[in-house]
Amino acid sequence: MSRLVVVSNRVALPGESRAGGLAVALQAALGERGGVWFGWSGKLVRSHSGQVHEQREGDIRYVTLDLDRADLDAYYNGFSNRTLWPLLHFRLDLVDYDRATREGYRRVNALFADKLAPLLREDDTVWVHDYHLIPLAALLRERGVGCRIGFFLHVPVPSADLLMAMPDHQRLFSTLYAYDLLGFQTRRDNDRFQSYVRLYGGGRIVGEGLLEAPGGRRFRTGAFPISIDTAHIARQAAAAMAKPALRALRTSLERRMLAIGVDRLDYSKGLPERFHGFERYLQRHPDQRGTLTYLQIAPVSRGEVGEYQHLRSQLEQIAGHINGAHAEPDWTPLRYVNRNFPHATLTGFYRSARVGLVTPLRDGMNLVAKEYVAAQDPEDPGVLVLSLLAGAAQEMSEALLVNPHDLDGVADAIATAATMPLARRRERWRAMYDYLLEHDIHAWRRSYLASLEST
Repeated sequence: MSRLVVVSNRVALPGESRAGGLAVALQAALGERGGVWFGWSGKLVRSHSGQVHEQREGDIRYVTLDLDRADLDAYYNGFSNRTLWPLLHFRLDLVDYDRATREGYRRVNALFADKLAPLLREDDTVWVHDYHLIPLAALLRERGVGCRIGFFLHVPVPSADLLMAMPDHQRLFSTLYAYDLLGFQTRRDNDRFQSYVRLYGGGRIVGEGLLEAPGGRRFRTGAFPISIDTAHIARQAAAAMAKPALRALRTSLERRMLAIGVDRLDYSKGLPERFHGFERYLQRHPDQRGTLTYLQIAPVSRGEVGEYQHLRSQLEQIAGHINGAHAEPDWTPLRYVNRNFPHATLTGFYRSARVGLVTPLRDGMNLVAKEYVAAQDPEDPGVLVLSLLAGAAQEMSEALLVNPHDLDGVADAIATAATMPLARRRERWRAMYDYLLEHDIHAWRRSYLASLEST
């Protein structure tokens, strides 16, 4: 079995919190076969020397490098999050294209390639993660690296016409042809990328999942829906019910049902639309008045970016309007919280909620949807209301699927979820939970790596 080398923007170093399922899966893969995890240290230095730092834990080497402020502003805050993030989430109106940040993005990727290439062996398997590192394989190939290199995109792929609308699109996206396997979240994402290659990327489709670049190089693509550590989250949620935070939440609800949403504060998550959908629920279903409290947890992300500051202000205004119009002295319909909670506590919140609201305007997968299902009490499970525009909807047809732009549809789904009979709730939940047990985060990484190593 070849050595595995994982490359990502950030590295989950020994001793750091590893609540995320992805970090757990990558640690497990590296632990099975030994290997290297390479990426940014997360540290900013006044002027980086290009020196790498190394830690070891068992058979895993963690190799990181520091960035300076100019690198971070161009590569991460700039091109990655102000150009690629909105583009890949279908928001061409929010794309801030700047040649200087594009060059900074390439410069940092070249720095990664310079420091990683000497560490690689000819028989290594390299697995690169996400949109921050699109050109990395091409830059490694330029430095003489010939080993097998795969890429996984965690975010959605928009239509070919949107990708083509970015200036110099071919210069960036053609670098993906240097990978041996491109993994996407859904079949829909895979199809969109293939359409781009055929229509605007100068390549052609040779066969099922097999593409050819303009120069004749062939590479594979496929759908590999990412998942969660299902059994672990189920155990964690059951244990969380004894925590003081959970007891306090249940006491505050005063026997009312709970609806919950947990999202980063990001415009892709559709939070204004969800708030308005909940408001429409209160208007359309007066018979349920006072029976349900909606808790929205939305930790601030990228708080220095203007679009996110505007979003936070907008949500505060909508929440105030809803509560002002519908609250009673003993009931606040919408609780809106901008803080982080430990993951173990969140899973307890999920388990306590009769309704899970996951209604992004666009999402590559959305693991909150899967975590909500995994966290439920098998004897009295809640109901997931899920956006059709999340990748998870491709796998979770037993959820109540909604269009997040259809406020009446969202409102009626909340009402249906709140009143669904126990037998139907159990039946829907069991089908999704059994699927998630089989298709968990470990099955995902085994499936991807098997496909990469067979190319």
